[in-house]
Amino acid sequence: SVEEVKGSDVYKISINISRGDAYQIVESYVTKDGSYLFPTGLPMTGAFAEKLKSQKKENDETEMEIPKAEKPQVKLFIMSHCPFGLQALKAFLPVYKLLNGKADMKIHFVDYIMHGKKEIDENMRIYCIQKEQEDKLYDYLSCFVKDGDWESCIEEAGIDKDKLEACIEATDKKYNITALYNNRSTWSFGRFPKFPVDENLNKLYGVRGSPTVVINNKTVAVVRSPEGFLEAICSGFIEKPAECNQKLSSSIASPGFGTGSSSSSSGRC
Repeated sequence: SVEEVKGSDVYKISINISRGDAYQIVESYVTKDGSYLFPTGLPMTGAFAEKLKSQKKENDETEMEIPKAEKPQVKLFIMSHCPFGLQALKAFLPVYKLLNGKADMKIHFVDYIMHGKKEIDENMRIYCIQKEQEDKLYDYLSCFVKDGDWESCIEEAGIDKDKLEACIEATDKKYNITALYNNRSTWSFGRFPKFPVDENLNKLYGVRGSPTVVINNKTVAVVRSPEGFLEAICSGFIEKPAECNQKLSSSIASPGFGTGSSSSSSGRC
């Protein structure tokens, strides 16, 4: 069985192992992003635990020391069907509406996919809308994150379909996206098709999953609420605009599609 360890970024995995007539429960722990596996878990108490808490607090504060710029550069790397990427996107959009133009705010993509051909297709749609019809991007994404019905959202946002299809075709050809998908020998670890549109940026910033937030060329941890994104981005201004004085929702967006909220701001695809 797999269960979330409350108040942490790990899952506990319990395996029932049979040894003849006897059974043994073996417990291990894995981080939510899948990057580390711990064969055992030890309770952390006393002075050592307090030291770790202190170090974590210092690290968290360091992560939010964002370099300043007159016009901050904000990059949100996602996979379009990653539940945690969608969580970040829902928190990002109100701030995009408020600050875009004051800050340079862009959606970028992790250079592999984990959610099938539908993710490739949607990544290209978002990429092309942002590239050629950016004035429609907010309306399209605000619709898409509700239930993923991209066809209705194209209509609702007033997207020029012919222009969009031409861009998708050109993008596919330029980056060999469909060809890479059809050739499993090119997949990362034989499991994840490549999506190389932002490959150079992925390498530059060490992007390791969806979502990843980069502000003024620094990868930062951001609370996935509108207020969390607003505070992080506004901390990147040399002189904050008046919009930074507004208060947005501090509710953490729910992972995946929908309009709910969550208690957790962690997790990556």
